Amino acid sequence: MKNEIFSVGPFTVHGYGLMIAIGVLAAYTAAVKRAKKYNLNAELIFDLALWCLAGGILGAKILYWVTIFPEILSDPASLLKDFSNGFVVYGGILGGILGGYLFCRRKKILFLQYFDLVMPSVALAQGFGRIGCFLAGCCYGAETDGWFHVVFHDSSMAPNHIPLLPTQLISSALDFAHFFILAWFASRKKADGQVAGLYLILYSIGRFILEFFRGDLIRGSVGTLSTSQFISIFILAAGLAVFFGLAAVSGRKNAA
Repeated sequence: MKNEIFSVGPFTVHGYGLMIAIGVLAAYTAAVKRAKKYNLNAELIFDLALWCLAGGILGAKILYWVTIFPEILSDPASLLKDFSNGFVVYGGILGGILGGYLFCRRKKILFLQYFDLVMPSVALAQGFGRIGCFLAGCCYGAETDGWFHVVFHDSSMAPNHIPLLPTQLISSALDFAHFFILAWFASRKKADGQVAGLYLILYSIGRFILEFFRGDLIRGSVGTLSTSQFISIFILAAGLAVFFGLAAVSGRKNAA
């Protein structure tokens, strides 16, 4: 795959950026449609999306800097290098949630309701984003002798002419599946916040397992686990606490 899809004069359309743009648009459209379905204020979605997007970008970049902290210590000027490269998804998720929380506090609206509204859209955007990863060649899989593989021939990131597991496409398929599962569960939840909790559970489990099949090594590590696997443990615990804790609180309220 080539990340540069086509050029018009000095302007070049890159696959990764294009997929991110499509993902954001799809996520926004889905959130607006679902807001109307659940009688939430659809007019707030655009501003909410901006806050989540800003928080997500900042969070993804900060967590990336954490993974290369030794490099930054030896060369502080590396912080000023190309800002468009080097992001960690978990940082984006956490930063986006924080941005959404701050927005809800500012607007004095119920955070858990909009948390549930946004998270399926996050999964949808991630699905397109991982296709962008595939086009760019980043986040590639380990070398394999199996039939299920992809071979890059002109990638500046992934090893070329070597059969690799298509972890980007597997991740994309999981993200799209998460979107449909969460959208289905939204009308069946027992308490606000459970949809978001289910997202955290599904994503953390999938990410933990998929990390075993990744081939890119520049992701940081904590002992024998990758940075993302280490974070996945805490995200899973948080997701389980949110999902079951809110259901229990809701049950007690209904019983009272």
